[in-house]
Amino acid sequence: MRSVTYSMGVSLDGYIVGPDGGFDWTAPDAEVFRFWIDEIREVGVHLLGRRLYETMLYWETADQDPSLDDSMLEWAALWNPLPKVVFSTTLSAVQGHARLASGSLAEEIERLRAEPGDGDIAIGGATLAAEAAASDLIDEYRAVVHPVLVGGGIPFFPRRERRVDLELVETRTFSSKIVYLRYRVVR
Repeated sequence: MRSVTYSMGVSLDGYIVGPDGGFDWTAPDAEVFRFWIDEIREVGVHLLGRRLYETMLYWETADQDPSLDDSMLEWAALWNPLPKVVFSTTLSAVQGHARLASGSLAEEIERLRAEPGDGDIAIGGATLAAEAAASDLIDEYRAVVHPVLVGGGIPFFPRRERRVDLELVETRTFSSKIVYLRYRVVR
């Protein structure tokens, strides 16, 4: 069965964006960008909320930007054909290899798990991840922890009053002192 993963950059104090909505502190250096490229290779479908979808729209046409380096072109070549499911109550259409979700998050994940296919079901965005976590649908949490305290904003981890036991399965420290933590949910 395909795993459901939640992976994003996060500040040391637990936020994916700061109180002003900014996330410039997550800009990856070459080593971390290579990590993200390698990680997206393992994804079979990406579930996104509206905000993250709109942020990532740039990559749908980025291959036409002559200023991009080889690694950015490689990312775009992987991202563009990747199937994406967008959860939004305000969008009426999406672009590229994306489709608007037709069911609830739980229904979509159940359907995707039942389909033949390779790669993880990746969840992007804290709001969507919180909904998946509340329904116990996340199999792995993957945090790319940046050495910064932002003091508030949108939290990486959902604020639920439910204990979730985790098993550490991988760590990595980058030369930029960013730390990758991969945890599997203990069931």
